[in-house]
Amino acid sequence: MSARATVGALAISADLHDFVARALTGTGIEPAAFWRSLERILGEFSPRNEQLLAKRDALQARIDEWWQGQRGQPINVDQQRSFLQSIGYLVAEPASFRIDTANVDPEIASLAGPQLVVPLSNARYALNAANARWGSLYDALYGTDALDPPLPAGSPYNAARGAKVIAYARSLLDQVAPLSTGTHADATRYAIANDKLQVSLKDGTQTSLTDAIALVGWRGTPDQPAGVLLRHHGLHVEILIDRNHSIGRTDAAGIADVLLESALTTIQDCEDSVAAVDAEEKIAVYSNWLGLMRGDLSATFAKGKGSTTRTLNDDRAYSAPGGKQLTLVGRSLMLVRNVGHHMRTDVVLYQGKEIFETVLDALVTVALALHDIRGSRKNSRAGSMYVVKPKMHGPEEAALANDLFGWVEEALGLPKYTVKIGVMDEERRTSLNLRACIEQVRHRLVFINTGFLDRTGDEIHTAMQGGAVMRKDVIKTQPWLVAYEKRNVEVGLQAGLRGRAQIGKGMWAMPDKMSAMLAAKAGHPRAGANTAWVPSPTAATLHALHYHQVDVSSVQDELQRQLQSGQATSIDDLLLAPLAPSGFNASDIQSELDNNIQGILGYVVRWIDQGVGCSKVPDIHDVGLMEDRATLRISSQHVANWLLHKVCTEAQVKETLARMARIVDQQNAGDASYRPMAVDLNASVAFQAASELIFQGLQQPNGYTEYILHRRRRELKAGSRATRSNA
Repeated sequence: MSARATVGALAISADLHDFVARALTGTGIEPAAFWRSLERILGEFSPRNEQLLAKRDALQARIDEWWQGQRGQPINVDQQRSFLQSIGYLVAEPASFRIDTANVDPEIASLAGPQLVVPLSNARYALNAANARWGSLYDALYGTDALDPPLPAGSPYNAARGAKVIAYARSLLDQVAPLSTGTHADATRYAIANDKLQVSLKDGTQTSLTDAIALVGWRGTPDQPAGVLLRHHGLHVEILIDRNHSIGRTDAAGIADVLLESALTTIQDCEDSVAAVDAEEKIAVYSNWLGLMRGDLSATFAKGKGSTTRTLNDDRAYSAPGGKQLTLVGRSLMLVRNVGHHMRTDVVLYQGKEIFETVLDALVTVALALHDIRGSRKNSRAGSMYVVKPKMHGPEEAALANDLFGWVEEALGLPKYTVKIGVMDEERRTSLNLRACIEQVRHRLVFINTGFLDRTGDEIHTAMQGGAVMRKDVIKTQPWLVAYEKRNVEVGLQAGLRGRAQIGKGMWAMPDKMSAMLAAKAGHPRAGANTAWVPSPTAATLHALHYHQVDVSSVQDELQRQLQSGQATSIDDLLLAPLAPSGFNASDIQSELDNNIQGILGYVVRWIDQGVGCSKVPDIHDVGLMEDRATLRISSQHVANWLLHKVCTEAQVKETLARMARIVDQQNAGDASYRPMAVDLNASVAFQAASELIFQGLQQPNGYTEYILHRRRRELKAGSRATRSNA
């Protein structure tokens, strides 16, 4: 750790102290006042948070004891509910209420579309995500397996594949902007006449839109537009026309591409998708958020034989009917995800102890957002700031988060409820008490989301003592998960989120499997969710298709009718833990261990050795999966559970760890910066961390992996510094 600056009871990393001084320039906040505010907030937050973390452990201890008494018996839902109520795990439902969040941008309040999640530690990825508001449908279809198996890298243009892409895009245009007669596939010319779209067809006739108001603007001259802007289900689609373009010159109507409004919102992540364990790494994360809020973030990287520099996209200007001008935002609306309440950091010490990192995240990220709120308004035109809060357990923790942001607003001179909260419904106690959690943040709530990955990890850990859990693929099919997903939407609608906040669904974890994503993620808008997570800009463009296929507003209308007739999902199925009804055969056991342990090692070795918090990691079958701490939580808790209940042996797990280390080394052989584990398992900090996650999995609070990961990465970085200093 570098030198420290002292302010009151705070001992602050000198590097962070200097960064904050620079970053606050232009915000109206003096650095000394900033640090005094942090000290004051820590004094308010820390004792309450310590009590709530202790309550988590105390409740889990009671639940462990209860499950031990239930082993071998069928799950009794009524008995379990009574027990959870008796210990204060399950609280009384609040009286009917509706959230009243104000000053919410339409991307959150009223529009339905994809949400992109990206590590804030990587400037290039952060910019790509922010710029993913608009995406090329042609590129998304041609460059993935969405329509056909992907072509090998470097393949020449395939005209037959291109024709399929064009045909698909024309079919989409027929869906979002049908013509009075004919089809967009037969168009030979687009023009604007009397503020209406005029389309010439190949048979020599002219036609127009069935619904004239689908045309909202154009670029270029009316008789030869360079772009025709349409709107459907609130989302924009732009037909790009360029007869000099390599595609446009071969197209009868000169269409070079079709752009889709894609990632309406982006979560810039300080948490699950990053590895930030010290001042150096935290400052890198905060610096990127500062650049996004000031609008001056850039990233230069190698591309082809040269390099390119990426910056934030400008807004998009159009002519509109009635002689008006229309400007559309060129960037995704950005939220930031702070770390959970359980994390600590030594970047700042308070009274000689590591502080709760979520307090630092809250004050710093909101302070940096002042550049937008009080300045450009390029992110939030409503003057709000959006923070996603992960891994909260129950309404008391939601109430503490609400108070935390109240203290931050007071410190920074912001009107109350300027800071909005997105609540991740990803812990069992939050799911069971979701309505009570929402009530605690009803004045600032803009988001609830089913984080099914962390939710599965917490499900396993909570019922750890009840018996051996099912195989992972089987857990995904169980009634508790179906009820969890349904009830989240229902509770959100009952609490009045519609028109004020997002009801979201979780991540698609296979970025190379876009055909499968197109088949599966259509279920999210059909379930009444007005957003769902995607791992890349390309996936955002393809997932946007679902919001043209499904009118989420109509789905929510029907769901609300069902709720009014008493068809709400009860919590009973949520209480059905995924415990296996019988044993497993030897082949299934080893297959499950191989899958889990290969995934653990593949993720941990990048996290520990390279500081990569989320990446596409090849699984046991060499299929690239987006892995983060949530997937790691599932896999490590699953193996720990099977060890506890003697489904497998310690020797079997150790043998699998050693064998999978060799496989992971082989999968990463092309990475020049990779450190092989199998050369010396005892010397590999990453291998030791992976082993510790399994063999100490029972002792990890709520099954979280962060404590071990952070300690082991600090160990590796300290060793690297010592090696350099001795060289």
